[in-house]
Amino acid sequence: RLPPVHNLPSLRHFLRQYQAQILLPFELPAIQCAHGHASRHEVRELIALDCSLAGQPLLRPFASASRRIGQYQLRKLRPLRDERLIQRYLQAVENGQASAWHTLVYGLTLAVYSLPLRQGLLGYAHQTTRGFIYSAARGLGLSERECRALFDTLCASLPPAVEALLAQPAAA
Repeated sequence: RLPPVHNLPSLRHFLRQYQAQILLPFELPAIQCAHGHASRHEVRELIALDCSLAGQPLLRPFASASRRIGQYQLRKLRPLRDERLIQRYLQAVENGQASAWHTLVYGLTLAVYSLPLRQGLLGYAHQTTRGFIYSAARGLGLSERECRALFDTLCASLPPAVEALLAQPAAA
């Protein structure tokens, strides 16, 4: 369970916990797996991965937002009619067989557009961290300098974490 946020130290603590409990063990590996399945045109495996994420208790607080964002992004890929994997995954989502977790759609998008996985993983981690910081900044009265310092501190460990993930065989 992630801690509440009410000041800069609690935001820092929240983000460290988020990175340790959600981003590094679940989100980045999910993106990597989705990318691999999409690259190999493995729609059944992508759907199975989608279903397995629903069973993760730590992801439940994020499930509704993740699915909403993922479904929105997946619908934006609908015009790619010649991309059979996208069409089959979209159909599975529309039939209720899959949820379109945003991380899976992100990995799928990286593969479909032949975007580098390493940069995609790091970009996702940075974008997510930045999003949390700036969504809390106004309510907490944080300055731009404090936001940037927090971002720099929290993101310093991400490149080695991404390299370690990529050095492992991808989970199925």
